[in-house]
Amino acid sequence: MITVSIVEDHDQYRDLLYQVINDNPEFQILDSFSSAEEALKSIIINPPDIAIIDIKLKSLSGIELIQRIKSKIPQTLFLMCTAYQNNENVFTALKAGASGYIVKGSSAEEIQSAVKELYNGGAPMSPYIAKKVINLLHGKEDQNNYDLTEREIEVLSHLSKGLLYKEIADLLGISLNTVKNHCKNIYKRLHVQNRVEALNKFNA
Repeated sequence: MITVSIVEDHDQYRDLLYQVINDNPEFQILDSFSSAEEALKSIIINPPDIAIIDIKLKSLSGIELIQRIKSKIPQTLFLMCTAYQNNENVFTALKAGASGYIVKGSSAEEIQSAVKELYNGGAPMSPYIAKKVINLLHGKEDQNNYDLTEREIEVLSHLSKGLLYKEIADLLGISLNTVKNHCKNIYKRLHVQNRVEALNKFNA
């Protein structure tokens, strides 16, 4: 049984992660926290095998949380699950002690697979993140930023999973019009006309 704790401040996405983990009989959820501060009080006392952590939390960030607790619970492995995909956040998280990095918008199967891979000694990363890491290690400049904002990347990530605008709006806690505006900006910056072209170009 793989024990898991979740640190995510977005109520709906935290519930989604809880359900994804709870649905798999190989996993057992120890705790679910809405802030790093809450996690600090309990996770050291009851450390999980895997901690799934968002980067952007209400006050203390997920990266700061890992920096504070990693040495105290060395047996726990940290899996970032976040919309933040820029170079600074990726490498800061990995330097802080994260062993895996997946993006919001990953399917239930991908999340479960990442937890199992991490537990078994792997270093799960969403394909886009893995490509960034390899390019930077090889001294190549990142060609896939296109000046997209973190929120636009998050919307694009959800689009890649086939979610409808309304579903994305509900998941992110924003209006339907806001999602549509993000998509218009994405298409404009990528110089494409639709979702398929956007995803193909961004992941090229």
